[in-house]
Amino acid sequence: METKTKALMRPFALDTISRALTTLPGVGPRNAKFLEKLVGGPKVMDLLWHAPIDIIDRRFTPPVKDAPAGKVATLTVRVDKHFPSARRNLPYRIQCSDDTASITLVYFHARKDWLEKLFPIGQTVIISGKIEFYQGQAQMPHPDAVGTEEDRAQIQTVEPIYPLTSGITNNTLRKAIGAALTNVPVLDEWLDPAYKKREKWPDWHDAIKALHAPPGPNGLEPEHPSRMRLAYDEFLAGQLALALVRHREQRKKGRAFNGDNSLRNKLLETIPFSLTGAQQRTLQEIYTDMKSELAMLRLIQGDVGSGKTIVAALAMLAAVECGTQAALMAPTEILARQHAENLGELFDACGVRHVTLTGRDKGKNRELLLQQIRSGAAQIVIGTHSLFQESIEFSDLGLAVVDEQHRFGVHQRIQLSSKSKATDVLVMTATPIPRTLTLTSYGDMDVSRIDEKPPGRKPIDTRLIPAEKLDDMVDGLARQIQKGERIYWVCPLVEESEFMDVAAAQERYEILQPRFGDRVGLIHGRMKPNEKDTVMEKFIKGELDILVATTVIEVGVNVPEATIIVIEHAERFGLAQLHQLRGRVGRGSDKSYCFLVYKGPLSQTAKERLSIMRDTEDGFIIAEKDLDLRGSGEILGTKQSGLPGFKLAHFPAHKELLQAARDDARLIIDKDPELKTPRGEALRTLLYLFEMDQTIKYMRSG
Repeated sequence: METKTKALMRPFALDTISRALTTLPGVGPRNAKFLEKLVGGPKVMDLLWHAPIDIIDRRFTPPVKDAPAGKVATLTVRVDKHFPSARRNLPYRIQCSDDTASITLVYFHARKDWLEKLFPIGQTVIISGKIEFYQGQAQMPHPDAVGTEEDRAQIQTVEPIYPLTSGITNNTLRKAIGAALTNVPVLDEWLDPAYKKREKWPDWHDAIKALHAPPGPNGLEPEHPSRMRLAYDEFLAGQLALALVRHREQRKKGRAFNGDNSLRNKLLETIPFSLTGAQQRTLQEIYTDMKSELAMLRLIQGDVGSGKTIVAALAMLAAVECGTQAALMAPTEILARQHAENLGELFDACGVRHVTLTGRDKGKNRELLLQQIRSGAAQIVIGTHSLFQESIEFSDLGLAVVDEQHRFGVHQRIQLSSKSKATDVLVMTATPIPRTLTLTSYGDMDVSRIDEKPPGRKPIDTRLIPAEKLDDMVDGLARQIQKGERIYWVCPLVEESEFMDVAAAQERYEILQPRFGDRVGLIHGRMKPNEKDTVMEKFIKGELDILVATTVIEVGVNVPEATIIVIEHAERFGLAQLHQLRGRVGRGSDKSYCFLVYKGPLSQTAKERLSIMRDTEDGFIIAEKDLDLRGSGEILGTKQSGLPGFKLAHFPAHKELLQAARDDARLIIDKDPELKTPRGEALRTLLYLFEMDQTIKYMRSG
């Protein structure tokens, strides 16, 4: 018992960087709140992953006469005279000089007593900042750094510049990171020695220090040895975690589902269409897994409208034919209810008992549903991801289907597969994922791709509309509404502020309402679930012509009668998210349109993004292009997708390292699946370092 407890504990060596940010000198509760928002976590180690994006090189120390305009210079000067501002709106000037020339320091809105104390007349001072020239005279507005001769070593450095958020200055952040770096431990090496030597990579401790003290501009490049090493560490932690989960799952005994096809045949007779070749191929892969004695863990990737849901329904019926239960979990209540509505009639036709459980179900009704799930009276359960919580008990869960996999990570997969002794898991996503990134999140899973759309689906006519022509477009929409068309109007993504997104949607709604009256509806993420459902229901029934929305409608909402989508400020969205939004139309047999409204001037990347959207509907091509254009840190707009936004790794610069890390992880599992060798112990530290400790607990459980 003592050994097992020890194995679950975080390595002592990581204690100094696992502490709260408030343990750092100068970081109080208020600063910590801003820092946590900026770096994505409350610990000292989260601060260490926050890499600089630029540098200011203060090592240039010319005499004043040789200091060029526009360049940062560190000067040694004598304070000659103060010229306080004659009027409030005029700057305070301080004349300084060396043996070669004079320079004027310029301050706006600074206190006279503070400046007199900082720059005593006759004193020699070190100043650093950007040189400007005004009427032929050298000047330095608001020097970045000021000190005495004793401070020279601190000032005359290469200073990193970091991404910031409101409430945090670069100076505050540098001090916090400087304090964090004093806590960085020396850790046992987890890299393969031969590989590390061949790549000429530094130790982890030195790499972290070099990340925050780049020797020059080349230190910021992704190809710098320190950055390469840290990126590889991050990949290796992820790949090792996935390999451990897969190793454990492969050893878990599953159960063989050998149904008689009775329910599946009924469903195939009920639906008014034939399955595509891609759907049939995917089903065969699923049935083969389900017939195996090993537990299934399979991902279905299918583009928008490719028919994943019917595949999932047939898989669930295969489990029910064998006397077990099946569950379908969706990321939102709207989607869970929509699945229940779309599949309910099909399950009824097959004589299968099904229930729907979401957060909306309360009191006696909820208890009744829970009892039906517990007893097995409910053969199929549809709900949100809350279905895998401990409070919900199944009689015998044979198959769990998870919709929109990218919102459901490896830790949840571990919890889900623990719901029953042998639960097969099928996860599916409509978010096309580049093949490279499939390794990073789903390396523990088998992957099927439904890369064919049902026949009869017409291509969506995608057009780019400059914002200046918005009024003309609205006139055209009014004509389409008279013909009975229904329209989504998606409002801009405003930074990362849900509040501002809602404000933008509200504003567009108020602009459209005077023209279209109560035929315009509004839906956004801050509305209560029942309010959203009411508006959505009106749009589905045709009581609304235009639905103004934030990206809350991004995934899965299915209204075949909606044939037009307007995406405002399309240049602010990621490629794959634009593709997801466009997928709300083109779901029926009528021709559909997507209007991408943009405001110029556009950056080169934005131009490429919108052109790709206009030229292709293939989600897999779009996902690959998105990765190339923006890198994994922003792929699919991380906040919307949940796909990995790496802390240290960058695509495509580090793409080759991912495959190497995957191969390394497989070798490690082959040789040392329990991570008990000296290298294995070091690798445990790596897993804790990147907060993959859940994997270690999983590895040790049972």
